[in-house]
Amino acid sequence: MRLPSPNTRPVAIWLFLVAAAILVMIALGGATRLTGSGLSIMEWAPLMGTLPPMTEAEWQRLFALYRQIPQYDLVNQGFGLEGFKRIFWLEWAHRLWGRTIGLMFLLPLIRFWWTGRVSRALRWRLALLFVLGGMQGAVGWFMVASGFLPDTTAVSPYRLVVHLGLALILYAAIVWTGLSQLPPSGVVGPVPRVFGALVRLGTTAVATTILAGGFVAGLHAGLAYNTFPLMEGALVPPGYANLHPFIRNMTENIAAVQFDHRLLATATLTIALAIVATGWGVPGLRRKVAAVGAIAGAQYGLGIWTLLAVVPIDLAVAHQVGAALLLTACLVLLHAIGRHP
Repeated sequence: MRLPSPNTRPVAIWLFLVAAAILVMIALGGATRLTGSGLSIMEWAPLMGTLPPMTEAEWQRLFALYRQIPQYDLVNQGFGLEGFKRIFWLEWAHRLWGRTIGLMFLLPLIRFWWTGRVSRALRWRLALLFVLGGMQGAVGWFMVASGFLPDTTAVSPYRLVVHLGLALILYAAIVWTGLSQLPPSGVVGPVPRVFGALVRLGTTAVATTILAGGFVAGLHAGLAYNTFPLMEGALVPPGYANLHPFIRNMTENIAAVQFDHRLLATATLTIALAIVATGWGVPGLRRKVAAVGAIAGAQYGLGIWTLLAVVPIDLAVAHQVGAALLLTACLVLLHAIGRHP
């Protein structure tokens, strides 16, 4: 296997910084969704939207646009210009941070490309990641626009999950590429086959659980059934299969969506514990294995706390970031065993 040369370490550090910026973006995105701020800006202006309103007339124009959408009439009617400014600034910061990430990626990429720090194959992978980042902005607007439809006060859960899924792909690809630019950190002993299979399964389970959580967020399903482990006194909620055809329950039925997320989270925690049990004795991997187990346990507990507390913003944002951290720990472990089959 061809190992990265020492001069690729700055490339890895740059990519990890971009990944950290995406984590901040995930937190901001969660906050905008939970506060309803995401619909406060009615225009998609990739360049001109960088600057906030500078005059009272511009504030009034934007507020007039906002008063045209159902969210104002059904949720925020009468909260005035000052109330509008509060939700506007959060969404504006969210979009500005997205543009900042684009510059954080593009400018160092140009420099590393020009100075030959990245190989020819890596150049095109990084260029593709930059394009995917640009697409994420467009998909984000596609998601936001669904909240402007008649009788709608939030974005479409389906578009939310598409936006979330692309963010996961982008984040995972950047973390993985960064890891590939680092030399191996130490000698790793033989990796049991069952352990490797569990790590791959666990990584898949984490990603699937996150996407299922997107439907929980999109339907505001966390505001119902705020008990654990039972839902309305039963393990499986009575209304699990109310919709027809049955498949609609997976994405549109609050009871089913929340139950499925609970079930997937429990399965993920179980797999994480199995990863710890089968990989604890592998030399060179103990810290990475422990990280997966510890973060999985903390994330499961945080999810229960968030549910029982009826989804306060701070806990919900922390839960969203925790999911990304768990995915990161799984990717780090998966990358390490991939170098030592």
